This record gives sequence, structure tokens and C-alpha cells, in this order.
Amino acid sequence: MSFCKFSSELVANNKTEIDNIFIDNFLPNAPDLCVKVYLYGLYLATNDLEFDNTFEAFAKKLGISELDLETAFRYWEEQGLVQVLSTYPIQVLYKPLKDVINGTRLYKPEKYEKFNTQAQELFHGTREITKTEYGEYYNFLEKSGMEQEALLMIINYCLQSKKKAVGYSYILTVARNWVKEGILTAKQVEEKLYEAEQASTSLSAILKVLGIKRSASIDERELYQKWKEGMGFEDDAILFVAESMKKKGGFEKLNYLLEKYFLNGKFSVAEIKHFIASQDEIYTLAKQVNRNLGVYYESLDSEIETYINPWLNMGFEPKALEDMASYAFKSSIRSLDGLNNLVQKLYKLGILTKSALDEYLENIVNIDNQIKKLLEDLGISRRVNSFDRESYKTWKNSWGLNDEIIEYAASLSKDKLSPIQYMARLLASWHEQNITSLDEAKRLSPKPATVQTPKTEIKGRSYTKQDFQAMVQSIDEIEL
Repeated sequence: MSFCKFSSELVANNKTEIDNIFIDNFLPNAPDLCVKVYLYGLYLATNDLEFDNTFEAFAKKLGISELDLETAFRYWEEQGLVQVLSTYPIQVLYKPLKDVINGTRLYKPEKYEKFNTQAQELFHGTREITKTEYGEYYNFLEKSGMEQEALLMIINYCLQSKKKAVGYSYILTVARNWVKEGILTAKQVEEKLYEAEQASTSLSAILKVLGIKRSASIDERELYQKWKEGMGFEDDAILFVAESMKKKGGFEKLNYLLEKYFLNGKFSVAEIKHFIASQDEIYTLAKQVNRNLGVYYESLDSEIETYINPWLNMGFEPKALEDMASYAFKSSIRSLDGLNNLVQKLYKLGILTKSALDEYLENIVNIDNQIKKLLEDLGISRRVNSFDRESYKTWKNSWGLNDEIIEYAASLSKDKLSPIQYMARLLASWHEQNITSLDEAKRLSPKPATVQTPKTEIKGRSYTKQDFQAMVQSIDEIEL
């Protein structure tokens, strides 16, 4: 007779399937030998094999003693995955894992006997711990690996902190959160509780300012730890923000405000005071930026948080931002994302003030005026375009030719069929010969036939934007 078989709820088939519940909940903490025994027994039961499906053949197949085999199955019986129906001969029934999740998992009574007694004593007769609640505690301890004494300390902490009826789901939520922090032993719980005790005085002051007449809850203690350790706020800053709320909103509102100051890099009382005082100015700035950019937003909070505050934190003057919005509008940039792209590029150039922006724009306009003069010298009457600016930048910055040489080249190219192309080739030839002065250029000036010109004229590109567009185009090549 087979000693491993399925219960009537399961249907045997010709393949062995491993439930994800087993992999996630039981495999990680199970001894290697027990995992091997469970899987091979599952194989025998799944395929309903009579051949070699005996206790002795099973042990021989795995190369283990019959005592080790029985010990392994007793382990899985404790976990609730199998049931040992008889001992002589031994017979094992594999159970559906859904039953284990639904609370039929078994444990040796002596394993949790002390835990049961001490846990019940913590409630001081206020209520009885149910069988289901005990089962949830056992499952948590088995899965998490937390010490029993550590969980008992957490239960007591929850009962003392809440001062009212506490359900096991709340206790286990706290315990799971602490497990995520790596707290598994009684010593680690003790250290965390000591930190909480040290914070009690500060928490009491915060509660008083908020008008809350009770002790801090566990959730509020967790928030306080986040503000102190996770964000870096000192007690005086937290109290100042709490006082600014005028007892409205409680811990939820306090947390919202501290997160806002954290995102804006405001940590000290002085920084937060200045930030609060500047809010009206910031709203006025946001409205003016929108007006200059030609956009409208009913709510400015999101815009201020996403764009205005970050720009100000980068060091931009408000007036500079207003002017940038105007320049963007005149260059057909009509969105905050587009303006942000322009702002980021100007930041890379170190242009943060109105005076620096004006100087930069003036320089761009001067360059355009210089290019326009060259075009006039060449006999071309049109607006400056991006092709002209790129060519001029190459002659000046890449080839190192000064304005005198460039203007002289223009005078030699004026009457040519394609003057711009002739001028470019002439300047290129001087660059190749390392010409750096006007005298050298004049000495090596080509005779009428030395620079060949094409038979067809190349027309310049159309230009449709004004000086502000020139400024925007001049920084488009800057990589963020």
C-alpha cells in the first residue's frame, strides 16, 4: 500500500506541480532535507505511483535513514502541509496548501506554550486571545524568523501606546514594519523602544502645540522618527511648523508641511520662516511668469512646486525669470516645460540675474548686427538666420579669424555670383594657411580666378523671428 498519497480534494495527474504558496511561505525557512523529502513525496503522490512508493524505498531513494525521513514528515506535519495518518506502517496524507493559509496549520503545543501564557498575561484580563489570533502570531513568527520574546515586547508596546482595545492585525502590522527595518531579536526591539522613549518628551510638546490631549500613537511615533532621522529636522523646527498650523490639521497636516519644506531644502527655523514669508511673492512671480509666457493655470500650487521653487532654489532672480518668460513667448515657446528647458540651459551658462541676461541678450544682438553688416557688405538684403549665425560662429570661434579678416573677405566676395559661398571658401583657405592678421590676408588675397564659384546662386534660408529668437537659438546646442 502506498504510504504517500493525496487527499480526496486533489486530483492526481502525470506531472508534479509545486504551489507558489510552498515556494514563498515554506521553502525559504525549511531545512534542506525536509524540502527534499516534501518534493519527492509530492512527486510520488501526484503521479499515484505504487512502484517503490513505500517508506523503505523512499528512504533508500533519497539516501537517508528511515528515522530522518519520519522526522522530516513530522516537520511538515507541524507546518500543516501533511498529516501522518498512521505510524506502523507509516502513511502520509498531503494536504491542499490553501487549507494552511486558511488557518489549519499545526504546531507542537510545547513550542509556543510559554509564549501563549506570557501573551495572555499582557492583556491583564481585558480580553482573551482567540485560537485564530494565536495562529496568526505563530504564522508570523515562523515566516519572519522573529524571536518570540521580541514579538511579546511589541505586543506590550502596542497595548501601552494605544491605551485602548488593540487587535492582533494592528500588532502584526507594527511587527512587520519593524521586520522590514531588520528588527528580529528582543535586543533590537529593546533598542528601538529606547529610542521611542527618548522621543517621548519632544512628542509630548508637539501634541500639546497641536492641541491633542493624549499620548502619541505608534503611527505618530513612526512619523516623528521619519522627520528626525529620515528628513533631518530638529525639534525646534518641527515645533515651529506645528505652531504655525494654529492647532489645525493634526499630525497629517504637520507631516504634509514638513515634507513640503524637505522637498524645498528648508530645514532650520530661519529657512522655514523665510520660505513662509516669501510665499506671497512666489505666487505673484508665478502669475507674472504665466502672463509673460501667455499661459493660464487655475491652480498655481503645482506650478510653484514643480518649476518656480526649483528655479529660485537654483539662484535665479525673479525678474530674470519674468524676462525669460517674455523672451520665450517671443520665440514661440508657450509652455512651462519649454521655458524650463530654456532656464536649464541658461543656468548652465551661469546666467541667473537680470543684468547677466540683458548682457547675454545684448551680446547676441550685437553679433546679429555684425552678421547683418556682413550681409550688407556682400550686397544681400535679408534678415539674419540660423545658418548665418552658425557660419559666423565657425569663422570666429573654430577657425580663430577676427572681424577685420572676415570683413575683408566680405569686401572681396561682394560682386561674386554666390558671395556667401565664395567668402566661406576664401576664409577656409586662409584658415588652412594659418592667416591671423589682415596684412597677411591682403598679401595672400586671391587673384580673380583662383577661387572658383558655382554657376548657380544658393539662396539664404528664410528668417521669421526677432532678436529674442536669436537668443534662444544661440543656446539650443547646449546639452543639459
